[in-house]
Amino acid sequence: MRYWFPYPLLSLSLLALWLLINQSISPGHIMLGSALGISWAWIMVNLQPDKTRLRKFRRIAVLTGHVAIDVFRSNLAVMGVILRGRSRPVNSGFVTIDIGLRDDNALALLACILTATPGTAWLEFDRQTGVLTIHVLDLENAERWSDLIRRRYEAPLKEIFE
Repeated sequence: MRYWFPYPLLSLSLLALWLLINQSISPGHIMLGSALGISWAWIMVNLQPDKTRLRKFRRIAVLTGHVAIDVFRSNLAVMGVILRGRSRPVNSGFVTIDIGLRDDNALALLACILTATPGTAWLEFDRQTGVLTIHVLDLENAERWSDLIRRRYEAPLKEIFE
């Protein structure tokens, strides 16, 4: 059974996403979504992703709360930048951060978190040096940003993935 369905949760998730996007549970959409879910799971077999064991599930809930709060705050901050217009110029800039994460899934999740937070964007990560470069829309203190990412995101991700 594992041979035919290598990633059953991925296949089911893709089927559910397909049905939600099409807003239909007709037999045709169920068959097409199932076929797409199974075929995309086979594509994942060819990519051979690393198997990751999650640890400390309580930290996942805490991290999710931190991300939700930070996304809300960033939305307000970006709205303030837009509404104040030219009264105070925007001080955007780049921040380089030494990151100790090595797990690919933890790095991918950190990239998603930083890119999904308004006003920040993941630009580059150098695996050899462990230096992450991000862009911040309204940069006032680069060291504060570096500390925030290490403390609020990197530390919980290390506990969860490594």
